[in-house]
Amino acid sequence: MHEGIKMKKIEAIIRPEDLDSVRVSLQERGIVGMTVEEVQGRGRQKGVCLQWRAGEYCIEFLPKIKMEMILDDKDVETAIEAIIKVTRTGGKGDGKIFIYPVEDVVRISTGERGKEAI
Repeated sequence: MHEGIKMKKIEAIIRPEDLDSVRVSLQERGIVGMTVEEVQGRGRQKGVCLQWRAGEYCIEFLPKIKMEMILDDKDVETAIEAIIKVTRTGGKGDGKIFIYPVEDVVRISTGERGKEAI
């Protein structure tokens, strides 16, 4: 790792309907690079049960979106605030944000490393 360069990986699990609003919120703050994946999961809400004619039907794993971003340390709180601003309802299922340290990044096309490669 290049000395003095500190980076973090932010992984956010959000509701699918919040994706576009989160993307816009991040972009307004200068954060554009991200990877997005459709996932399924459950947390404290433990899925949902729906009433049908034939009885109750429970969906244990709900559709979610996982967003991943590698950011310079100085941009981490800005990204967290942008995500929370759009996704927080105060109810179950709002999602989670995980922050991990990143040792280095390499841009394959140029060989750039560290902050320049983000």
